[in-house]
Amino acid sequence: MVTVVEVLSLVLVSLLWGCTNPFLKKGSEGIENVTESNRVSQLLAEIKFLLLNMKYLVPFLLNQSGSLVYFYTLSTTDLSLAVPVANSLTFLCTLLTGKLLGEEVGGKRAVVGMFLTMAGITLCVISSVEGKHTDRQNVSQPQV
Repeated sequence: MVTVVEVLSLVLVSLLWGCTNPFLKKGSEGIENVTESNRVSQLLAEIKFLLLNMKYLVPFLLNQSGSLVYFYTLSTTDLSLAVPVANSLTFLCTLLTGKLLGEEVGGKRAVVGMFLTMAGITLCVISSVEGKHTDRQNVSQPQV
């Protein structure tokens, strides 16, 4: 059965990933102005730009902590539940955070998409809970 801890872990992952995405986008602004003479120097200059930029580095570290929670959650949660829930909620968190930061989210279609995504997540969680509940009943009944 899906536990509260598993669901909260997936929500935490989604928040850490989704809420940092718009900040990563904002923090990386200006990287296109970094220019060097060859590819290796260009790569190193871009890495330096990002690592010394606190507006990028803090969201990046938070985003990566979400990955750590995600990999831990994968060890205890069904993949068929964890992957769609985490990715769908991440998408919603990205849209909502972007909207709060003044980004355009797509109007009415985006809102309809958010509701449909939430409905799909709800169905995934319900089917996972019911599926495991049914499996336990089948195991506990003696076979004749």
